[in-house]
Amino acid sequence: AVPCPLRGRAGGMDLAYVCEWEKKPKSNHCPSIPLVCAWSCRNLIAFTTDLRNEEEKDLTHMVHIIDTEHPWDVYSVNSGHTEVITCLEWDQSGSRLLSADADGHIKCWGMTDHLANSWENTVGSVVEGDPVVALSWLHNGVKLALHVEKSGASNFGEKFSRVKFSPSLTLFGGKPMEGWIAVTISGLVTVSLLKPNGQVLTATESLCRLRCRVALADVAFTGGGNIVVATSDGSSTSPVQFYKVCVSVVNEKCKIDTEILPSLFMRCTTDPARKDKYPAITHLKFLARDMSEQVLLCASNQNNSIVECWSLRKEGLPVNNIFQQISPVVGDKQPMILKWRILSATNDLDRVSAVALPKLPISLTNTDLKVANDTKFFPGLGLALAFHDGSVHIVHRLSLQMMAVFYGSSSQRPVDEPALKRPRTAGPLVHFKAMQLSWTSLALAGVDSHGKLSMLRISPSMGHVLDMNMSLRHLLFLLEYCMVTGYDWWDILLHVQPSMVQNLVEKLHEEYMRQNAALQQVLSTRIVAMKASLCKLSSSTIARVCDYHAKLFLIAISCTLKSLLRPHFLNTPDKSPGDRLTEICSKITDVDIDKVMINLKTEEFVLEMTTLQSLQQLIQWVGDFVLYLLASLPNQGSPVRPGHSFLRDGASLGMFRELMVVIRIWGLLKPSCLPVYTATSDTQDSMSLLFRLLTKLWLCCREENHITEPDDALIDECCLLPSQLLIPNIDWLPINDGIISKLQNKQLVRLQFGKAPGLIGHTVSSQFDAFVRAPGQPKIDHLRRLHLGAYPTEECKSCTRCGCVTMLKSPNKVTAVKQWEQRWIKNCLCGGLWRKMPLSYS
Repeated sequence: AVPCPLRGRAGGMDLAYVCEWEKKPKSNHCPSIPLVCAWSCRNLIAFTTDLRNEEEKDLTHMVHIIDTEHPWDVYSVNSGHTEVITCLEWDQSGSRLLSADADGHIKCWGMTDHLANSWENTVGSVVEGDPVVALSWLHNGVKLALHVEKSGASNFGEKFSRVKFSPSLTLFGGKPMEGWIAVTISGLVTVSLLKPNGQVLTATESLCRLRCRVALADVAFTGGGNIVVATSDGSSTSPVQFYKVCVSVVNEKCKIDTEILPSLFMRCTTDPARKDKYPAITHLKFLARDMSEQVLLCASNQNNSIVECWSLRKEGLPVNNIFQQISPVVGDKQPMILKWRILSATNDLDRVSAVALPKLPISLTNTDLKVANDTKFFPGLGLALAFHDGSVHIVHRLSLQMMAVFYGSSSQRPVDEPALKRPRTAGPLVHFKAMQLSWTSLALAGVDSHGKLSMLRISPSMGHVLDMNMSLRHLLFLLEYCMVTGYDWWDILLHVQPSMVQNLVEKLHEEYMRQNAALQQVLSTRIVAMKASLCKLSSSTIARVCDYHAKLFLIAISCTLKSLLRPHFLNTPDKSPGDRLTEICSKITDVDIDKVMINLKTEEFVLEMTTLQSLQQLIQWVGDFVLYLLASLPNQGSPVRPGHSFLRDGASLGMFRELMVVIRIWGLLKPSCLPVYTATSDTQDSMSLLFRLLTKLWLCCREENHITEPDDALIDECCLLPSQLLIPNIDWLPINDGIISKLQNKQLVRLQFGKAPGLIGHTVSSQFDAFVRAPGQPKIDHLRRLHLGAYPTEECKSCTRCGCVTMLKSPNKVTAVKQWEQRWIKNCLCGGLWRKMPLSYS
């Protein structure tokens, strides 16, 4: 048992927002009988309701998908399931969804054109007429462990270690095979495997020779690549059975082998005081999908429930003395057996309506648990129980002791509705019928008996008041976890106060700089995107959001343009032209662009004319941005303006310098691809003027350790720029329309599905209007840098994270541009998901 002096604290959870359905006269969303929801690692939530049509009296089984940042923008799809949906499961990448119904049909949903608000059913499998009670994707063999006691270590590899874990099934060469496993009510287990060519192999097998009814089941995986299935027939007087399932592919066919593991009877049925008190088992869950040796059980009657946690242990079997002499081998080594032992149990509770388990893979060694307890770092240690009276408790996943409470029922009733309508005692209270914890366990989503979605914040310290430094460390640890795994970090932002932003960004950068060069390169864009979404949360750092997005754009352009360069001789053992360009530009610090150019092999830069012309918009952005930066150097004292952080960023200025050289060479081949400047005199060479000033500025901050101030001569020259060239307007990204900035003052936000909220009480936007185009002004495609006109006729998509807008269909056929578009076809440059925009966007 873990020492855990925790009493349930009311400060641990609060309601962030609720989103409900609009009441329509003819049809309404009513919660389906088993209501299910699932939360993916990319912060998409899928849940079900039944759409009841009053006239025809028929039910449509709907699946709804939202991203947590824009919950009102719900994508509802008629699932095509004829019976009620019993299971929803996201895959490990968070981009595909399985749904299963009470008629044995299983469907796999994928995004259409990588859009988070457009889904289609691609493949599926069926066990005709046999309701599915449990469903899971096969394990892909990736398992991390978070070590709380090493949260101060400098190396990410120590904090988040990779656990040796075998995939459920591997293809040739050890690549994990994709597929799913389901358990049906009549005791069948069915496995479907997705072959790389799109074919589905399905096999169905009975769990054991004596088939019996399965009312509840759950699936978990072992490190050796086996699958464990737990089943119960719903009665607490029957045992909870466990089976080992092995899947293999033999002669292009899927084969399933099952064997029986030790079973258990719930403690409350063998306890004389409670013998017949809890007739039904209502919840059966493994503590995590890769922890097959710990299981959570809940037994209930009409009004109460009891929860127990069991663990599978290896125990020695005592051997009678008679046998000791006969076989000397037995005497050396005691035979071992597996046995279920109860870890903990609760007292009698109110009736449990839903259970949510943590997905954060915190390592459960004693030192980790002790450190977590001392530092009050609780994410991943608590599981959530929802009760019929509308309250939610978070209890420790091993000791089942209370950690935090949320009282829901009284506060959830709308104020305007008279309380006389229904007497308190008789009417059923509003309670969660399905709940899910986010991937960092800092948020909890619940769907209640009215089909309304509630989002709860869960404090990392469960309401304990910590000093600022400690709370920052907790959030930082989880941000790093998201950075390493690639999961979305929206739920962490719920807890970031404006005063923390500056500190978090600095500490995140420090931690990142401690990693080795290879890892830094892998995470280079992710950390910029993370800093950008943190800076949105405070009015003092809001201008830096633009800089970070511009930096992502610059990195992407630089990679794309350099990758177009081809070595003149194919078999040169030298570096690639892009690397050589970087080397020469950093070695030759001459301020004259032509002297730098002479050192390059110009034949490597020869491209087709059409290619060069098609890159003009991107080249124009580089030219405009350099001019804008240099012109804003004299008034660099105001860090409010976007672009400010570039003036001290040697790496970015170096990239601009390289690109200017490339553009200069391309301009000799095809002058029309050069950036267009509006100059006051015809004879002036704008490119070389800008290159000269840019080089001087770059020399000031080339080495991060001693950055010098630009000298007065440079500043004077930059002051003259506006009189020589027209300074362009830079189209910065819009400040996001998401929900996160409205949740900061801890006031509950009420939303409605299908209706975007007005920008209420948004303090940040006012000082920012200077940089963003007003409605009715021409729109721009932020990634292709094309102007779309004031009322675009093309369909566009926007990013859920940074709000950047681009056209759905590519207007170009040139390969170089396609190569550029491939960079952000699946995700935005910041890693956010794309969502389709209504045509009338303005």
